[in-house]
Amino acid sequence: MKKDITMKKNSFLNGAMIVTLAIVITKILGIIYVIPFHSIIGDEGGALYGYAYTIYLFFISISTAGIPLAISRVVSEYQALGYYKAKKRTFILGKRIAFILGIISFIIITLFAPLLAKLILGDVVGGNNINDVIFVIRIIGIAILIVPTLSIYRGYFEGHRFMSPPSISQIIEQLFRVLIIIFGSYISLKLFKSKLSIAVGIALLGASFGAFISYFYLLKKYLNNKKRFNERVRSVNEPIIMDGVIIKKILIYAVPFIMIDLFRSLYNYIDMFTVVKGLVDYAKYSASDAEIIYSMLSTWGQKFNMILLAISSGIVVSIIPNLTESIVKKDNKSINNKINMSLNVLLYLTVPMTIGISFLAKPIWILFYGNSVFGPKVLLYYIFVGLIIGIFTCLITILQTLKDYKNVFICLICGFIIKLIMNVSLLRTFYEIGLPPYYGVITATILGFLVSIILCIIILNKKYTIKFENVLKNFIDIICGSLLMLVVLMCLKFLIPISSNIRFLNIIIVIFYSIIGAIVYFLYSKYSGLDGSIFGNNNLFKNIKKIFIKK
Repeated sequence: MKKDITMKKNSFLNGAMIVTLAIVITKILGIIYVIPFHSIIGDEGGALYGYAYTIYLFFISISTAGIPLAISRVVSEYQALGYYKAKKRTFILGKRIAFILGIISFIIITLFAPLLAKLILGDVVGGNNINDVIFVIRIIGIAILIVPTLSIYRGYFEGHRFMSPPSISQIIEQLFRVLIIIFGSYISLKLFKSKLSIAVGIALLGASFGAFISYFYLLKKYLNNKKRFNERVRSVNEPIIMDGVIIKKILIYAVPFIMIDLFRSLYNYIDMFTVVKGLVDYAKYSASDAEIIYSMLSTWGQKFNMILLAISSGIVVSIIPNLTESIVKKDNKSINNKINMSLNVLLYLTVPMTIGISFLAKPIWILFYGNSVFGPKVLLYYIFVGLIIGIFTCLITILQTLKDYKNVFICLICGFIIKLIMNVSLLRTFYEIGLPPYYGVITATILGFLVSIILCIIILNKKYTIKFENVLKNFIDIICGSLLMLVVLMCLKFLIPISSNIRFLNIIIVIFYSIIGAIVYFLYSKYSGLDGSIFGNNNLFKNIKKIFIKK
């Protein structure tokens, strides 16, 4: 009980580090499990899993993605104003909205699963059949009954800047999900000799089970710490705020968040409806090879991008209540500093990771999935999608937090149009000039998000006078440090093999190159002054230490 009572609020930087570390841990769990999972279900099962999970993410973006972030923002705003009754009503109304949206999404998924399956496969034969796709789509729909309410609790904690409980809940959710995925699919497929679709369906149930356990953890935390949520930092004559006003505010804040996640999911939808057909029709791939490549884009390769996206997610979750507080106080200097700090930390961590993973694409792929004709080539380029999406997510969320909803939509729609127009045309172009046609699909994704990023930067600079000189200076140093790291690794390549046909020997190779790369990059950042420029007097490691050691 004492441990619950001493739950602490976190500053922006420490909060961002806590959330980021937790999300990174969950994503590492999400990467590690694919080694046995891929061995169990193979590429065909991976494609089936990817179909269902892509649809799940789309509906989660509607029923979940926007509401908890909106709750975090509204709660933070009312807390800063001293409106404590309105804050409590926000929590109650948020849970009701999330529950209703979850029910509606579940019904839609269940009823329209046959139509979605037909749109995915079309007339393609030789891989998974339509009945299998329908089955897994309906299975994943169960999770949408639980996840929305869970996310509201997370948003309420984060709105108070209590970052540890929701972060731990994410780890718990992922841990139990992974256990169900591995053991459930193995027992089903290997022991009971079930169909592949049954094994994939059981694996997808892991999302529901993990969310259920995580929900009860947060509920217990909430009940044990009610006094902390009721603490008053200021006394004001609170006006009476009607439920309709609060609901309107939640929806106004939530819709842009939903749109951000929705458009990001739509990029995956474009791939889901065009990649397999495009590779078969235009690049003359077999249906089996086309599904294998799609599974790499939607499931297997996507796992490595999640590490990079975890960093941006941690920063986004932390910046919303902190930036909202500065906006309410009209502290323009603080707004500028927090935006710059967010981008600096994001770039500092993700740029070298992206280049490192790209360099180690072959040993990483062999380690996780075994030898593959397409895998290493896909990962070498596809990992940059994670970097671009991370930057995009951070910038578009900042713009949304500033309540510039019109420009948020303009940035989203412009990027989406680029992706929609160029996806198939670049696939064909890359094939015609002798490059892997799936590189065209990846390039279309990068260009779409890049257009949105450029528009965000222009708007923040011109309309809100956000200065990016410090970010640009640090970005140049980050690139220099990353390139120095790459040069050192490429020189080592002549002395130590970059990969091995012995699968688990690649563990040693990846660890060795990762340690050397990290040492080179962090030494450069220390002696060039980059570390101090971003993290101030305390370097990265001192900030991490603060998270775990109480003063």
